Amino acid sequence: MKDVFGKALLDYQNGISTGSLPENIITSTSISDEDELPLAYLFRSFKEMPKLEQKALKLVKGKVLDVGCGSGSHSLYLQDKGIEIKAIDISEGAIEVTKRRGVKHGEVLNVLDETESFDTILLLMNGTGIFQELKNVSTYLKHLKSLLNSGGQILIDSSDIKYMYEDGDGGIWQDANNAYYGELDYFLSYKGEKEQPMKWLYLDFNTLQTACNSV
Repeated sequence: MKDVFGKALLDYQNGISTGSLPENIITSTSISDEDELPLAYLFRSFKEMPKLEQKALKLVKGKVLDVGCGSGSHSLYLQDKGIEIKAIDISEGAIEVTKRRGVKHGEVLNVLDETESFDTILLLMNGTGIFQELKNVSTYLKHLKSLLNSGGQILIDSSDIKYMYEDGDGGIWQDANNAYYGELDYFLSYKGEKEQPMKWLYLDFNTLQTACNSV
C-alpha cells in the first residue's frame, strides 16, 4: 500500500498547528459513487462521536487493544481516563499521528500478528472491514479470542448495507458473482493519489452473530 490514508492524517495533524488544513479524502466502493470523508471527523472528540462508539468506550475494561486506531481518537479518550491501551494500525502515517497526539503505546501492526493479551479489544468504525471477505471471519474471530484474558471482551461494530441494493420499487438487486453482498471493493484517494484497491467487509447482525457463535 502507498499509505495514502496515513499521508492525509499527517497533513491534517500538521495543518492543526499551522492553520492550513488540507483537502478531504475521497472514497468510493464497488457499489457506490465517490464521496468525501472529512479529515476532521477522524480527529473527533468523544462528544462528537456517534452514540454507538460512545457506548463501546464506556464498556471498556482493563487493558485495551485498539485495532485500526486511525488517528487515535478512541485511544486518546481512554488513555485520558487512565486506561492502559495499545493502539495498532497497518498505516505508518496513522501511528505517527497517534504518537504526535499523545498516545503512549502505538505500533504499526496487523492484528493477526498481535501476540499480547488484553481485557478489551476494540474494532470500531465498521471494525469487520478488516476481515475483507466472509471466508476470513472465523480466522480473525478465533485470533481475537486467543488474545483475550479470562473474562475479556471484543467490542466490534458493523453495518448491514442491504439498503444500498434496493431499487426504486423496494426490491433488492445483488451481483450474482459476489458470494455475500457485504463484500466490497474499497477505493481511496487523496490529492489525486489513488491507494491500491482493498477488500472491505460489511456484516449484517445475524451473519456476525452466527459467526461469533460458531467460534
